[in-house]
Amino acid sequence: MKNINISISELELNKFGIKDDNLTFSEFVDIVSKELTRQTLHRCIELSEKYGLSKLTMEEITKEVKAVRKNAKNRN
Repeated sequence: MKNINISISELELNKFGIKDDNLTFSEFVDIVSKELTRQTLHRCIELSEKYGLSKLTMEEITKEVKAVRKNAKNRN
């Protein structure tokens, strides 16, 4: 097995919630993946609020999806 060293700031350690100095590669990937997923979700929420999508009901969403599907079928 090979070992690699990665330099990371205290800010990044805290941001990613890394508490251990020794991680397996799988653990590191898991931690980074979770943080990137969290950031992406946060950005999606911001965009949904910006464009008013966060206020849609499930019924309104269903209607929108059906309308898009209907238009897509009519274009073929």
